[in-house]
Amino acid sequence: MIARIWQGVTTLEQADAYADYLNETGVAGLQNAEGNRGAYVLRRVEAGAAYFMVVSFWDSVESVKKFAGGNPQLARQLPRDKEFLRDLAPGVTNYEVLV
Repeated sequence: MIARIWQGVTTLEQADAYADYLNETGVAGLQNAEGNRGAYVLRRVEAGAAYFMVVSFWDSVESVKKFAGGNPQLARQLPRDKEFLRDLAPGVTNYEVLV
């Protein structure tokens, strides 16, 4: 199993709206993807910003590649991410789940 981790930062003013948008679009897309075993959205508020982390779980690297468009290291940007996020991080981190 593979854990795929994406991170992003919004302003505090946009934090709730982005959380709703992320759940309605990003998480829904993850849950419907072949090979996805689930996802968690985490949020931490610190120093006037909201830090988001999405951790999704996948059957294999091959299922991640299908979802990511071939390159498992690239993030899939959502249409309105530029509106909410401070920076558009191009990558994600993938881990092999051992336990």
